[in-house]
Amino acid sequence: MADEPGALNWRLSAHPITLLCFLGFRIGSLLLYLFGILFIRSFILVFIFTLLLLSIDFYYLKNIAGRRLVGLRWWNEVNTTTGDSKWVFESAAAERQPNPTDKRFFWLSMYVVPACWVGLAILAILRLQNFIWLVTNVIALILTITNTVAFSRCDKFSQASSFAGSAFSAMPGNVAGRLASNMMGRFFK
Repeated sequence: MADEPGALNWRLSAHPITLLCFLGFRIGSLLLYLFGILFIRSFILVFIFTLLLLSIDFYYLKNIAGRRLVGLRWWNEVNTTTGDSKWVFESAAAERQPNPTDKRFFWLSMYVVPACWVGLAILAILRLQNFIWLVTNVIALILTITNTVAFSRCDKFSQASSFAGSAFSAMPGNVAGRLASNMMGRFFK
């Protein structure tokens, strides 16, 4: 039963090292923060190491884990002359299907970790003597929610593009498929 595709077993992953690093950074920042609140009491030490793990997690997820585990990547481009910001989404070819285990771990982590940070933020608010710890929670929420929103948009973009492209794939020359895919890509920008 546990060896079914999509089971939450890291041994079934197509990229186990990437998956373990991805989960390690995400869970490590949460555990370090909790350990710091309960045992260390040095806000600055815990803040620095938690922020370091959160930054590594943000970078690793955005540039490595997202691409390898589910075939998605995003970035933000800023036009230096006008200052306009544009989100760019990239997805792997439709033929490359992500491993069901990798996909399940990825999306579960994308939504559970920000929920945990929200819970810890509520706890910091309720315990007024630890109100300063809320600063760490706010930074963690900004980083994790940014990745969650961006990857969710990226996933919707890739699904819409592949749907639009496959709708016209039976046409000769597949020119209409490329045109539909480009139109859907511009729509989601």
